[in-house]
Amino acid sequence: MRYELMLPHQIRKAIAEHWPVVLPLGVLEYHGEHMAVGMDTLAVIKTLELFEKESDIVILPPFYYGAASYAVAPPEGSGSVQVGGNQLAPFGEALFYGLLRIGFRNIHAIIHHQTENFAAGMPTDLAFKTAGRQAIFRFLEEQRGEGWWGSQTMADYYAGHAAGENFFNWVQVHPLMPATMNGRYPFDHAGIGETSLMLALCPEAVDPTHFADNTGWYTAGAKDASASLGNKGVAMIMDHLREILKA
Repeated sequence: MRYELMLPHQIRKAIAEHWPVVLPLGVLEYHGEHMAVGMDTLAVIKTLELFEKESDIVILPPFYYGAASYAVAPPEGSGSVQVGGNQLAPFGEALFYGLLRIGFRNIHAIIHHQTENFAAGMPTDLAFKTAGRQAIFRFLEEQRGEGWWGSQTMADYYAGHAAGENFFNWVQVHPLMPATMNGRYPFDHAGIGETSLMLALCPEAVDPTHFADNTGWYTAGAKDASASLGNKGVAMIMDHLREILKA
């Protein structure tokens, strides 16, 4: 369900049934002359819409204003919007803290931007990872008081942790395309891989008549993109979502 359309009784049901609450997270960035600047976020939104058809999920309004950087192209006339990680982290913490206050304990942000480096982290995902941790610490301290972890009530913490109980999993950040897709689907920027994803998920975001206008090396394979290749990537992404978004 779209969060902005939910009624209070539906929110209470989602809390009680531990539905995943998901933030589509991305950027507005130049993706060549042939593709929309919102590609990264659109890929998350469109796959979540497919996932929503098979499982109970809360989809938050998407956040497009991540750290795009100007590494690909300067912003003048290209459309990239850069908001640095130092600005993103306070927003993310406030958002996640607010969701915890509502009662959600199964919160996820999913990003498709610079995620080939997800293990090490890049500005947007690092900002939201930090924000999630900070929000959890703040919430627990306010609810339980200082020294909450050291209290006798937490004596079973490590046993519970070993069994998979971990309140730090209340907020998680994931890449849309996990590392297991490496070698099975093309990771690129505005090339055959991303263009194919958009042809499968959101064809109105691609205009093939502008392939010839591209000059960047990273767009060289875009002309060979196809919806059929994109659908193979979508199938892998859907398997990933089924694994991480469990009630």
